Amino acid sequence: MAEQEASGLQVLLSTLQSSSDKDVILNILSVLTDLLSLGTGRRIHYVISKGGCEALLQALATAARTEPPDHSTLLPLLRLLARVGQRDRKFGLKVKKAEATDTILSLTRRNLCHHLQLIHCLWVLRVCASNVTTGTTLGINGAMELIFKVITPYSKRHVRTVRAATEALAALLKSKSNSRRAVNRGYLCGLLRLYQDWHRNDVSNNYVSIRRGLLLCLKHITNIQLGRETFRGSQGMEILFTSVEDCLSCKNLDPLINIVTQILRKCHPKEPLPVATVRSSYSFPLPGNTKVEPQCEGSEGDCESDGEEETEKDLDNEETKEEDCDLETDVNKLRSRPVLDRPEEELGQYEALCPELSYNFQELESESEEEKSLEDRTESSPSAPSHFIPSATSAKQSSYRWRTQNVTEMGPDPGEKDFKVPLQSWTKKEKCRRDLIDEKRDIAEAAQDADSGEDDPPWHHTLTLQPLPKDAAWYKKMAYPECEASINPSPGGSLETSDTVTNLLEKHQGDIPFHSPRFYIARANCVKSIPGYKDLAFPDFWGHQPPPYSKPMLERKYGVQREKVLDDVRRFIQPGDVIGRTVFDLDKPSHSSPAAPGCLTFLSKFESGNLRKAIQVREFEYDLIMNADVNSNQHHQWFYFAVQDMKLEVPYRFNIINCEKFNSQFNYGMQPVMYSVKEALLGRPRWLRAGHDICYYKNHYCCSAAARGIRGRCYYTLTFSIKFPHKDDVCYLAYHYPYTYSTMMSHLDILEQNRNPKKVYWRQQTLCQTLGGNLCPLLTITAMPESKKRGDLEQFCDRPYVFLMARVHPGESNASWVMKGTLEFLVSSDPIADLLRKCFIFKIVPMLNPDGVINGNHRCSLSGDDLNRQWLTPNSQLHPTIYHAKGLLYYLRSIGRAPLVFCDYHGHSQKKNVFLYGCSIKETLWQAGCAVDTTVIAEDVGYRTLPKILDKVAPAFVMNSCSFLVEKSRESTARVVVWKEMGVLRSYTMESTYCGCDHGLYKGLQLGTQELEEMGSKFCLGLLILHLKSLPCNKKVMAQAALLLDLEEEITDRAQRSNSSLETDDEPPCVEEIDYNTDSCSDDEGDFSELDQEIQECLSWAEGETEDEEVTMGQSCSSKALRGLYISSQPASNSTALPLRSTALGVYSGFKSSPA
Repeated sequence: MAEQEASGLQVLLSTLQSSSDKDVILNILSVLTDLLSLGTGRRIHYVISKGGCEALLQALATAARTEPPDHSTLLPLLRLLARVGQRDRKFGLKVKKAEATDTILSLTRRNLCHHLQLIHCLWVLRVCASNVTTGTTLGINGAMELIFKVITPYSKRHVRTVRAATEALAALLKSKSNSRRAVNRGYLCGLLRLYQDWHRNDVSNNYVSIRRGLLLCLKHITNIQLGRETFRGSQGMEILFTSVEDCLSCKNLDPLINIVTQILRKCHPKEPLPVATVRSSYSFPLPGNTKVEPQCEGSEGDCESDGEEETEKDLDNEETKEEDCDLETDVNKLRSRPVLDRPEEELGQYEALCPELSYNFQELESESEEEKSLEDRTESSPSAPSHFIPSATSAKQSSYRWRTQNVTEMGPDPGEKDFKVPLQSWTKKEKCRRDLIDEKRDIAEAAQDADSGEDDPPWHHTLTLQPLPKDAAWYKKMAYPECEASINPSPGGSLETSDTVTNLLEKHQGDIPFHSPRFYIARANCVKSIPGYKDLAFPDFWGHQPPPYSKPMLERKYGVQREKVLDDVRRFIQPGDVIGRTVFDLDKPSHSSPAAPGCLTFLSKFESGNLRKAIQVREFEYDLIMNADVNSNQHHQWFYFAVQDMKLEVPYRFNIINCEKFNSQFNYGMQPVMYSVKEALLGRPRWLRAGHDICYYKNHYCCSAAARGIRGRCYYTLTFSIKFPHKDDVCYLAYHYPYTYSTMMSHLDILEQNRNPKKVYWRQQTLCQTLGGNLCPLLTITAMPESKKRGDLEQFCDRPYVFLMARVHPGESNASWVMKGTLEFLVSSDPIADLLRKCFIFKIVPMLNPDGVINGNHRCSLSGDDLNRQWLTPNSQLHPTIYHAKGLLYYLRSIGRAPLVFCDYHGHSQKKNVFLYGCSIKETLWQAGCAVDTTVIAEDVGYRTLPKILDKVAPAFVMNSCSFLVEKSRESTARVVVWKEMGVLRSYTMESTYCGCDHGLYKGLQLGTQELEEMGSKFCLGLLILHLKSLPCNKKVMAQAALLLDLEEEITDRAQRSNSSLETDDEPPCVEEIDYNTDSCSDDEGDFSELDQEIQECLSWAEGETEDEEVTMGQSCSSKALRGLYISSQPASNSTALPLRSTALGVYSGFKSSPA
């Protein structure tokens, strides 16, 4: 039946091609017009699939040969071609194949003085030019010269013709060869003059569509370098900038403003960054024969690319959109278990990192006595923090993992050729445990030294706490009212270090959980950094308390992007008010102290700090440049710096001009974070989301070929404005909540001190030393055996492993906050945590890239490598933490103890919520469109269990955002390598947003540290539920779980909070079209309804309306049934015309059952 119905349309098209009877042709055209004017584009696509374009083109060729031309046939033919052709992607090729280009051009030439016919020809030319090849052919044959004659200066006559001509010319100029031809023939200058004329005279904005068409012509011409140069030489920047300033107050002119903004930004002269080299200010000599890539800079000429700029691809941990072409479809590779990447005998050394498997529990009592003898000394030390885990009993056992390190222990000079990064040296006797008593003695002594004024130990380097607020009177009054005499501000405004630290420590209330300034100082003194940090950042020293409220995502200000782009253009056109003073330069420290009063002072030379250069643009505006990762020339995203000497309630604007990612959550409600020293001293020590007028967009600074490997890439600008809460305060600004290496190490010290040693088995060992000589800690956490009975000891050793890691990418500080929540929950006295410890042995590497974190990197280690791309074949010298973490996993697999769950904590800069990436053969093959033989490929779907559990119990987690695809570009990540080589089914990357959530309990809110820590604890809860669901449990454990967990209630409660209709897109539509690339589709060139509306307007006019001189081009005319406009009133009695009603009904019924 469907075939019979479809044949009705085929009969019509066949008759149209073969018939020479005018009335038959007119009736067929009438029926097609009626059909295609109703409904959606679905019908047009059906006509295309049945050869509609070919039939119409052949009919056009036949009608054009008639002398004189029969316009009653030609006009509906041209109109149908325009409507159908714009939806046919191959229309241009069909026009060439039918050799119809000459026919259309000939009709255009013959009708230059007949505006109705000319408009129809221009519509078809516009559609033909949508194919670049066909457009080029038309350009070679004189189409542009022909159209340019039609575009006249401002006039109220024939405005529809001028509109159609500008739009057809814009379509032709999409071809680069046509654009070059237009520039060489002087059309660009002519177009600028025409635009000026129409803009100046169209005071009532009646002819916006013509002005828009002229702008589209300029936009396409300036896609080529010759066009941009000619545009600038013709004062195009000044002309368009002046015109757009006239339009900003009228929202109806947004289409013009957007196109002008794109043109101006694209034509702004490209410049290299104002730095001597794009390579990092820091370098580090690599061991062996490895050499850092030589510095290679591109000239400004490298910045110009001839043509549209490439679509950028981001490489953030798991952040690229999954593309089917990137999916691994080789089943053998997906199922392979590669051989060891090292000699098998090497694995024996990792036995020392599993003391829990050979722990001598007979030593427990003797150890306890020795620890107790040291307890009083540690407790009496003023450095001992007074924080305890919530609901925990007061367990004051002191047991630290921090030894005084001399040169031998820290390893030889990294510059030596035979330098190796050793695994921690172990003697046979030390395999089970380190010398706990010695370590406790060392840390107790160090803590006392930190509080006393004694000389620093030889392994310490002096750290100062600066800057501090300059207002000494305020400072003394608020912070030290009883000891003003001991505080003498130095000439630079900071206080004498010894007095400052001592008095601050006395004033610290000690109410920040799991933080001690004394412990932080002691740990920070041991850190090895490339710059040799001498300053402590106040927020890291003093600590952070989460605010009592969650900050909503910032509503994006409409038009903020173009406002910022136009500010950049104004700098270029009107440079008179630009100061251009360098006030901070990491490469030239002498510039770090501005001579001019009223200027902000910047500082970033502290742990995790990143700011390379600050340039004062105007009184309250600064351009900032981030430092590249060490031994690299890219990866600019993380920033962390301090400012002081600000004025009160003045909006300061900061432009970070060398960002690299092509998109950012800063465009979708994310704010940077700020920490005020004065607020902290007033009792509000917290990082807060801050900033307004936030925007992230492509700028005119270009990456050299050496920097990115691709010519013509531009940087992006993150711009935000901030009003500081106090005058002459010291405020710290950061990309996200900072979490330094020293913070992590001191946190581990406090956790170990506050654990209950009778219940919590805790071992902190050193996985290895890093390239920079810092220690990478490895934690083992589980429950102590309930007794020394054989059964309890066997249960202790037989617990399955869970392997957790974080912070392989230094800029992903949110991963550390999630890990912090995990660690605090694991050692707490919470009954669920106690049960969880009895179920698993946790191996945890809380910071896998200490050197990167310390030196303010965003993504890499000191070797300049992304460590999460080194898991396939890690180098023991260049990637020691990865090499030994993988070695430990190999060892666990070799003894039959591969982890039940492996999870690598990360941060995600372009998506909201928290979610997991996992690995699945079947899902990867299905997504790639491959046939999956379930009889051959058997797969345990248990990898989905944990994400489903987390979706129910963790408010920030979203199952719909999870992905289990294995991409070729991810084959060297931890997640994929552990899945393939270790055979871990549940191998995950957990991604936490920098921004916030778009569903559930936290919908519309930015995530703070409290929510991130909660995610870490909820992950632990998910592991317990996974154990109960997936593994056999003894009756005792099940009984305990039944008392602690009402799973059904928990799941139902969370499910009710979740939004069941989650969007799968990364982002909902934005109020303002966010234009990241030079050439954007935001001007709606591909909107089919625009041409349809134009056709309908013209038909209404042709039916009898006079072309009113004051007609508003932006208004659409009413739609009318015009089927008989060009059709004779009735066919003669002997006519062979088709019966209209029966044919139409046949085609309508055919459409009804046609495929979508």
